[in-house]
Amino acid sequence: MKKRMLSIIFATIMTAAVMTGCTPPKETGSTPPPAENTTAAEKPPETPDTASDQIVLKVFSNLPDRKNGQGLIEQMVIDEYMAENSNVKIEVEALDEEAYKTKFKAYAMEGMPDVVSVWGQPSFLDEVLEAGVLAELNMSDYANYGFFEGSMDGFMKDGKLYGLPRNSDIMGIYYNEKIFNDNGWEIPKTYEELLVLGETIKEAGIIPMAMDGGDGWPLSIFYSDLLMKLTSGYQEDILKDIANADFSHPVYADVAALVAQAGTRGLWQNGYDSQDYGTAMNLFTNGQAAMFYMGSWEASMALNEDIPQEVRDNIRVFTMPIVEGAAGTETDLLAWNGGGYGISADSEVKEEAIKFLNYMYLPEKLSKYGWEKGVGMSAQDQTAFMTGNETILQEQFLEILNNSTRISGTTVNDLGTAAFKTVMESEIQGMSNGTTSAEDFLSALEDSLK
Repeated sequence: MKKRMLSIIFATIMTAAVMTGCTPPKETGSTPPPAENTTAAEKPPETPDTASDQIVLKVFSNLPDRKNGQGLIEQMVIDEYMAENSNVKIEVEALDEEAYKTKFKAYAMEGMPDVVSVWGQPSFLDEVLEAGVLAELNMSDYANYGFFEGSMDGFMKDGKLYGLPRNSDIMGIYYNEKIFNDNGWEIPKTYEELLVLGETIKEAGIIPMAMDGGDGWPLSIFYSDLLMKLTSGYQEDILKDIANADFSHPVYADVAALVAQAGTRGLWQNGYDSQDYGTAMNLFTNGQAAMFYMGSWEASMALNEDIPQEVRDNIRVFTMPIVEGAAGTETDLLAWNGGGYGISADSEVKEEAIKFLNYMYLPEKLSKYGWEKGVGMSAQDQTAFMTGNETILQEQFLEILNNSTRISGTTVNDLGTAAFKTVMESEIQGMSNGTTSAEDFLSALEDSLK
């Protein structure tokens, strides 16, 4: 990921802001399409919406919460498309991320839905493209869509485009400002201060930091965050080490030791290594945890009326503190372009599916609505949608990005093969709680690449 891709344009957004002065993820399941207000029998004879003319688009999404956050934005666009195209019915199946990726593999063999959530990262996309399940998109269609420079790179292969990015993701540590102020706690400036603060918070009878350790990927991102703070940029070196299946460089063991300290010194809740996203988020949004480790896509918590007002009004964010004596600085940022959408190569309604995809990415759709609802940051320029009434969380993330001096790009767990990702996300749980040594963890990573 290029610094220019994210920071230059958002510097403009920050200037504009100055001048203009969720419920947790649901359990695995599917979301039924919205009920239609008018039956076919009630429609005027001249409309083409007969059963034989109707087009059914199947959307497979990793956003099961359709009332908050990105799932709400996605559903808003879907509803508008059906309202504007009365001959199109869109059926949505939405699962949480882990269940989604499992079923995606099944669909890859049985037949893919028309529009699907995808990730522009080697661990996901390489095998998907090799299997030929995604349709090629026309790059020229998006010349005026405001995508940041380089944001599509992860969705390309051999110069061809197979998906569109939805987000520019920044990893952060959300915290409850009121809890901090009431107890006289300050934002830690170093990693050791974070661990000491965690011990202090725990002694006060509060969970220091809620962590989704059961899924594995947040812990892997935590590892990546610390690697960024130790190295001030890891992409080039780790790609070589992944290619050579060699994790003998001492920095990898050093990072593993730091992660293990968080687990063994009680920074996270008891049982974190078997608890999921929804559990971790609930602990924070219910005021039981002082901090929550998650990405900018959850910035909409500040507007989520299902969260108690005393909590949502006091949600703030800071980034991973520096590690004393390491190369990384406060402004070295863990950020990347996250998930997006692609089209099934075998879709029987491919033309309509691409038309819908292009509609979703009109700047005034996903990007605009996402900004208005406080749902993180888009992979498209959102400058035009600034109102001067942004939430404090939005302003904080923009300031973090604007002040960044180096941006990480793809996180470690997604830089290798699918097997590498699976092993890292499963083995890191034991490494983080001290039941697996750093040496065995790194050896398992190497073995997954051989």
